[in-house]
Amino acid sequence: MLAIRIRRPKAAALAAVAVLAGLTAPSLTAGPATAATTANTDYDSTYYKDALGKTGTSLKSSLHTIISDQTKLSYSAVWDALKATDEDPDDTGNVLLLYSGVSRSKSLNGGDTGDWNREHVWAKSHGDFGTATGPGTDLHHLRPSDVQVNSARGNKDFDNGGSAVSGGGGSLTDSDSFEPRDAVKGDVARMIFYMAVRYEGGDGFADLEVNGQVGNGSNPYIGKLSVLKAWNDEDPPDAFEEHRNQVIYDDYQHNRNPFVDHPEWVEAIW
Repeated sequence: MLAIRIRRPKAAALAAVAVLAGLTAPSLTAGPATAATTANTDYDSTYYKDALGKTGTSLKSSLHTIISDQTKLSYSAVWDALKATDEDPDDTGNVLLLYSGVSRSKSLNGGDTGDWNREHVWAKSHGDFGTATGPGTDLHHLRPSDVQVNSARGNKDFDNGGSAVSGGGGSLTDSDSFEPRDAVKGDVARMIFYMAVRYEGGDGFADLEVNGQVGNGSNPYIGKLSVLKAWNDEDPPDAFEEHRNQVIYDDYQHNRNPFVDHPEWVEAIW
């Protein structure tokens, strides 16, 4: 995961104007998730226009309508899509693996030790959607992951604590939860919140929701809400995550993860 954030010209210009005018912009002095939002307003007057100014269930409903307009991929097509969405910017022949942070050859996709596979960050058993076209193939929560690290995560909910995952880049796990490495905790949280807004039970799939517990099993829930909210604040969107969102929008599904563009919307809804 890249450590340097890239501010879009629009946001940088606004910040410069504020400094020259001797003003203090609240969004630049707020918590980490709020501070990230000034770079992500490019689509406010178009894509998100029907969601602006709303909170709670009204905001969630508006975002659901907006992001449900998408092109859907087959599960086999996900392989090639991930090679583009998760390409290592320092080595275009590789992808960056979510939990470990390792850069691995794009050609090593598969199911053997040393390969990377298609990790469902919202575990596909939580709601029993499997690899069905829709939630099972939605790029906004599918990421390349080392086969063995993916197996260690399994279908566990997310929470803090546990013992180190071998080859997991600092990820931890215990009997009922998984904690990803610090650099992608916010990414994981925003993917989970996206799924909870996108899949509301009206299109033949389960109503996915975030709750306050772990050990959800096959129920259409994933926790732990308080932890995921904290991760969203602690690890704001970086340049890699923003670029990924843009590639999915431009080249594949033509919808966006609103929590990458506006991480403060997590608190506005939950």
